[in-house]
Amino acid sequence: MTASAFHLLVRILPFCLVWASGILHADTLAPGYQRVAPSRDGIGVRYMGREIAQVMGWQGAAWLERAERSREERTDLLIKDLPLTIGMTVADIGAGTGYIARRIAERIGDAGVVYAVDVQPQMIAMLTTLAEREQLPQIRPVLSTVRDVQLAPQSIDLAIMVDVYHELQYPFEMLTSVVAALKPGGRVVFVEYRANDPRVPIKPVHTMSVEQVKREAAPHPLEFERVGKSLPWQDVIVFRKR
Repeated sequence: MTASAFHLLVRILPFCLVWASGILHADTLAPGYQRVAPSRDGIGVRYMGREIAQVMGWQGAAWLERAERSREERTDLLIKDLPLTIGMTVADIGAGTGYIARRIAERIGDAGVVYAVDVQPQMIAMLTTLAEREQLPQIRPVLSTVRDVQLAPQSIDLAIMVDVYHELQYPFEMLTSVVAALKPGGRVVFVEYRANDPRVPIKPVHTMSVEQVKREAAPHPLEFERVGKSLPWQDVIVFRKR
């Protein structure tokens, strides 16, 4: 099985519903959310017109660390494209095993901090082990909730979500907490599989257009900055906190 095929498989496994249960069984939905018949890969709730995708559970963690990831997704180009400097404080939201967090840690140096944020305790355990193995003490694990990243107000210079935002059970609430954690002028970076691109081997519900990301960022005090298109499958969409 190829890495891409495995990716498609893990996206539809039953454990993908780990973040969806609360919203599916809620009696009411907040403004902007709409309950719909769930698609095969969605949770049955739309936000601003797009269905929220099922989340990949910790059981699929091996895919995040696959040997082909750098070649397929060119994560080296992603790290190069990020506005990282020595000593920064960065939050990797939905960090999973810490694959991206570890690479950010190398760029910001010993004086920097990377908060590796995840909602799944099993992922927190794995990323902690891997960070210790690679001797990266600047990585600090944070167990979040599905509504709040659990970071102090105005404590970070940059937040990044790599293939994560489209799976957030409560995107409005989570982005609100991310923005609150940003320092004035700080940046939030959405890395999302490019929608409507036949070269991207990902289920449509797990992709997002730049226009959709802008629409969902609009209620927040964020100013659109740029879109990086150097990656083969993903867009890098950057906003600055006003």
